[in-house]
Amino acid sequence: MGKGILLVDDAAFMRMMIKDILSKNGYDILGEAENGAKAIEKYKEVSPDLVIMDITMPEVDGIQAVKEIRGIDPNAKIIMCSAMGQQSMVIEAIQSGAKDFIVKPFQADRILEAVKKIIG
Repeated sequence: MGKGILLVDDAAFMRMMIKDILSKNGYDILGEAENGAKAIEKYKEVSPDLVIMDITMPEVDGIQAVKEIRGIDPNAKIIMCSAMGQQSMVIEAIQSGAKDFIVKPFQADRILEAVKKIIG
């Protein structure tokens, strides 16, 4: 069985792109969410092996969502994505419990490398 992943991004086309890359490489997409609040609900529902999460989103941002998900599951594995390569955000994401950080626009192999490193 493939590893299950939850995709969280407020841009549907980003979720589609990531889903396409991961599906072609044998990963299962267990769910999608367009903001941090929905991501937290979805996480409880599907218990994914990995979450790929955007930082900048409406309602609840990615960093807040990481903190809440890690509150529910201290072993949650989360990769952050953001178009802004701002050092402070990267540091805050990692301190909040993210395992890796991908800067958009990304290459397919960068996503696969990060995912493989964390969940195999």
